[in-house]
Amino acid sequence: MRRKTRTGWCLSAVVALGIGALGLAPVTSASAAAPAKPVSPGMVSAMQRDLGLTQAQATARLKAEATASALAPDARRAAGKAYGGEWFDADSGKLVVAVTDAAATKAVTRTGASAVRVAHSAAVLDSAKSALDSAARSSAGAPAAIHSWHVDVKTNQVVADVQAGAENRADVKAFLAPARAAGLLTVHADNTPAPRTYSAGTVGGDPYYINGNVRCSIGFSVVGGFVSAGHCGTAGSSVAGWDGSAMGSFVASSFPGNDYSYIAIGNGWWTVPVVLGWGTVSDVLVRGSNVAPVGSSICRSGSTSHWHCGTVLSQGDTVNYSQGAVYEMTGTSVCAEPGDSGGSFITGDQAQGVTSGGWGNCSSGGQTWFQPVNEILNTYHLTLVTSS
Repeated sequence: MRRKTRTGWCLSAVVALGIGALGLAPVTSASAAAPAKPVSPGMVSAMQRDLGLTQAQATARLKAEATASALAPDARRAAGKAYGGEWFDADSGKLVVAVTDAAATKAVTRTGASAVRVAHSAAVLDSAKSALDSAARSSAGAPAAIHSWHVDVKTNQVVADVQAGAENRADVKAFLAPARAAGLLTVHADNTPAPRTYSAGTVGGDPYYINGNVRCSIGFSVVGGFVSAGHCGTAGSSVAGWDGSAMGSFVASSFPGNDYSYIAIGNGWWTVPVVLGWGTVSDVLVRGSNVAPVGSSICRSGSTSHWHCGTVLSQGDTVNYSQGAVYEMTGTSVCAEPGDSGGSFITGDQAQGVTSGGWGNCSSGGQTWFQPVNEILNTYHLTLVTSS
């Protein structure tokens, strides 16, 4: 059993680091078209387990989600200034685009997407959320009782998640005042724990260690190394693999504000376009990074809780950690635990992002946010390693 487990650890290092072992080659583009090849059976089985789907339902959903992701750019262009957001509707299997006028409704429908009328454009909603982000960036920051805020495209509102009992506190009301004054605020008050990052102290069998005493999970292979979470280490921090051998070091890292990093590798390590299934599911090939709309299924791989699936709940979220706010995150219903930080989020065969943090665990459930991978690639001018 130990030998079998250690083999899994070794694969986690290979996943984050290397082309030669599997005979696969990177492509030059950071994204790829919707997959035409069959989906991984491991992805299907994980969706059956975590989303309560049959094999046929999971396969059909992945195909519909890939179509929706590929259609989204055309639908957004058709909506123009009337664009109010988008999401994947699991019941109809179609992309839904919110618009503010009748002309845009017709234009969006002609692309093959569904259209719904809303009162506020995405630009108006984003402006209201940006006002909260600006307040969070000030010296005072956001009150700790406000856990996160995001644009909810389905309700056409800015939603703030607040600790129950604190919603009427003066500091909370003052911080949320700009969105409330614009008539765009919805407050969700509950007793869920405050979000936290998912790094962890050293234990045996982990994919990589930072400066010998912190453990995180590998996100996605890029040409020259891999991407992960920013809170895992700072520029210059040394990185060791599952076996304690030197892998490389952090070239760049950003946290808070953002939560992403780029680690360059060498010392015999290499990169492959694979997300590890940890024996729970088959390993999954990465073929691109098309963004999955809200409502899409999504799965996560991490070194602590391994492989779990859920759905995309929101995009463009601000999460208020104790260390400071992090912006432009994607919220999911997938669970995670300490040590999963930096790990892969993937829909079908399309890379989505790296695990940042959340609340809960994989026994009782919870919510997890990730930093979108395309933002990391663009910021550091990196190329995702993908399979043809």
